Amino acid sequence: MKKNINPWTKLSIEYASQRSYLDDLFQVYPTIPDGIREPNGELWKGVEKAFEKRDNVTLMKNLLKLDLFPIKNSYVAYLKRDKTALERNPATSARLSGRLYEMGLDKIFARCSEPKETNRQIGPLFKRWLNKKALGIQPVKLDEFLKVKGNAILDASDAEMMAFAREHLNYKHNKGLDFIGRFNGKYVIGEAKFLTDFGGHQNAQFNDAIATVKAKGVKAITVAILDGVLYIEGKNKMYKDITGKLKKENIMSALVLREFLYQI
Repeated sequence: MKKNINPWTKLSIEYASQRSYLDDLFQVYPTIPDGIREPNGELWKGVEKAFEKRDNVTLMKNLLKLDLFPIKNSYVAYLKRDKTALERNPATSARLSGRLYEMGLDKIFARCSEPKETNRQIGPLFKRWLNKKALGIQPVKLDEFLKVKGNAILDASDAEMMAFAREHLNYKHNKGLDFIGRFNGKYVIGEAKFLTDFGGHQNAQFNDAIATVKAKGVKAITVAILDGVLYIEGKNKMYKDITGKLKKENIMSALVLREFLYQI
């Protein structure tokens, strides 16, 4: 490991490589998928009828009304938003329907009932963990947070956190915050992310958190509370960044956050 890395980043990397990191992280991010989605009974009957009749447009219309369309396709979001597009684009309708007929009803049903993707559920989990008094104190609502003099963590919606940070901490960034606290008289703000893999969406999540930690002119200590694959030693971009150009920033696992907060 390179020298002069932020001690909390270093501690997080060591935690991830030497201890029961994933077992412990499950306390913060218990990513248990929701039960299967149950497609609406009436809609599903319509799907079955249209499927038997090979009625492309009705089949597509019914499936587009379900929470989850059974095929991942770039055109589906457009069709969901413009209900009239199906009739005007018979080739698109036929192309997608052809794939549906190939799949068969059982597979279509299975796809439409898949649980929500884990990363869609991760957002609220960090705040839920905070509310279990994981950092030693119970988060409090805004009125209380402003009143109390000692250590405190703000329990608020994304919009309320943003408004507080703008008004009191000169935070001008447009990214939401997951954490606002006050420890030993100093404000601390940050974003929390669980980076489940390398690549596209996860890199964007990483960059969001880094933009917050690097925000200029903020009257608070900024932190990026990051967990997941970024602490795996290797040639991946995230690891290179946190041990290279970002090595001075407060980047740390949620699992070492408590120690960090009480020593500032």
